[in-house]
Amino acid sequence: MSRARSHLRAALFLAAVSPRGATTGIAARRELSARPAPQKPGMEYQDAVRTLNTLQTNASFLEQVKRQRGDPQTQLEAMEMYLARSGLQVEDLDRLNIIHVTGTKGKGSTCAFTERILRSYGLKTGFFSSPHLVQVRERIRINGQPISPELFTKHFWRLYHRLEETKRLQGQGAQALTCSCPQDSNSCVSMPAYFRFLTLMAFHVFLQEKVDLAVVEVGIGGAYDCTNIVRKPVVCGVSSLGIDHTSLLGDTVEKIAWQKGGIFKHGVPAFTVPQPEGPLAVLRERAEQISCPLYLCPPLEALEEGGPPLSLGLDGEHQRFNAALALQLAHCWLRQKDHQGIRELKASKPSLLRQLPLAPVFQPTPHMRHGLRDTEWPGRTQVLRRGPLTWYLDGAHTCSSVQACVRWFRQALHREERRGSGPEVLVLLFNSTGDRDPAPLLKLLQPCQFDYAVFCPNLTEVSSTDNADQQNFTVTLDRVLLRCLEHQQHWSRLDEEQASRDLWSAPSPEPGGPASLLRAPHLPHTHSTSSLVFSCISHALQWISQGRDPVFQPLSPPRGFLAHPVAGSGASVLSEAAAIHVLVTGSLHLVGGVLKLLEPSLSQ
Repeated sequence: MSRARSHLRAALFLAAVSPRGATTGIAARRELSARPAPQKPGMEYQDAVRTLNTLQTNASFLEQVKRQRGDPQTQLEAMEMYLARSGLQVEDLDRLNIIHVTGTKGKGSTCAFTERILRSYGLKTGFFSSPHLVQVRERIRINGQPISPELFTKHFWRLYHRLEETKRLQGQGAQALTCSCPQDSNSCVSMPAYFRFLTLMAFHVFLQEKVDLAVVEVGIGGAYDCTNIVRKPVVCGVSSLGIDHTSLLGDTVEKIAWQKGGIFKHGVPAFTVPQPEGPLAVLRERAEQISCPLYLCPPLEALEEGGPPLSLGLDGEHQRFNAALALQLAHCWLRQKDHQGIRELKASKPSLLRQLPLAPVFQPTPHMRHGLRDTEWPGRTQVLRRGPLTWYLDGAHTCSSVQACVRWFRQALHREERRGSGPEVLVLLFNSTGDRDPAPLLKLLQPCQFDYAVFCPNLTEVSSTDNADQQNFTVTLDRVLLRCLEHQQHWSRLDEEQASRDLWSAPSPEPGGPASLLRAPHLPHTHSTSSLVFSCISHALQWISQGRDPVFQPLSPPRGFLAHPVAGSGASVLSEAAAIHVLVTGSLHLVGGVLKLLEPSLSQ
């Protein structure tokens, strides 16, 4: 252990840690950020985002809340109070014709497919998702596009000041408000936290913009998620289930399934993709308890019979499950609303399969086909080709999603044409956040045989003061850097274990197997020295790209950038490589920070 620790200390110089007071300006003991809000409406977009950031709970308070969590039902009651203070009632949300989607992996992609399909029918769509990649306004979309900075700013200040005005002042009773608060709730005297505020804002935007429908992605879980104040969605969906957010949702897939099934509503159709038997039984039980008709989606192949194959705008075999669910959600919505574009669509009657009735099989309409083909969802199985560099971006952050990511990445590598006669280098850029255990995720990535593993926090620059969209007060700088060093330690341990196994067993590689992924001789190096930790994404990208990405051309690197032996020797290898393949994964926030630097247009 002491030897490993010394390696970590040696890597620390790359992580140019700011002084320990890096979190200055954030009150040490406060519920929400103590920075004052601007007083005048009509301020610039960045002013609105900075004020929104004051609603983030800081790291120490977040830990306190986790330890003292009370009845989660009061969270929904509090959300209803905030909704009333904002000038809306729960019944107002019925006008949004909502499609409500939850799941562990693929729920965002399912929402993107669903929204694009329905938009292809000429419907005006709203889409609320999380998290954002580059700018917070990405979370609220109209017709597939993030709302403009001007629209975001207008609606933000309107809602913010409305909530400020309705806060119960000291000495005034609850009668000063139009709502009556639970005794154990502070929802009448406080501002809603970050995600709650954005959820409220999305509802206001969609109502003001008079959308025909709103696709709403659950934040975390389902039963007690603040989006679950919706009482009458048109249809609900559950994407693939797995283990994630265990401190909030439970430590088994069955417990997580119970939370996800909490979005089911009496008489509202719901659909899910094939699930393991245990969680599927839980979903069925949840649906039966409230008389929710729940259907299992047939595979996409069943919908392709008798017609040409479906083309998907999102790459990866796992996206076929998401597309199958999206087709059922869109088809159900169109039928529920008696849309004229669906009247001629012939569908089979539901049939019983396994524990659930099988959803109808139908031939997708041209609108559906175009919607699936034209779907875009950045940061998920996304490829950017830049000169000798190819960036593979996927925000996978659970074991099952990382498995899918690895399959996609390896298939994408095989499709790539060889460039030149020089070596091709594989680089992993990774980070993992929250209470997730990084060890199993990193173990799943090992078979890709990366030449270098790079770890960094989800910070585009060492200082994010000028980048309000990506400020995060829920963690400290010290903590995220320590976590990166832990990732490096896990990776080194896995490499040592693999090297030990290779000494005793060296089978000849099978054609098409993992060892044939690299079409050039594997670079000779010991894996214990092939990993690096950088203090921010910008520094990591500078080292990986070596100035060879035609778009990402930063200023000169910081002093001592190549002083570490691995950084120095690796820079030479990367500078001379015929091709560099970079997989960025482990966190959507990491992918967002990379996209911000590689695609400057996303910040405009």
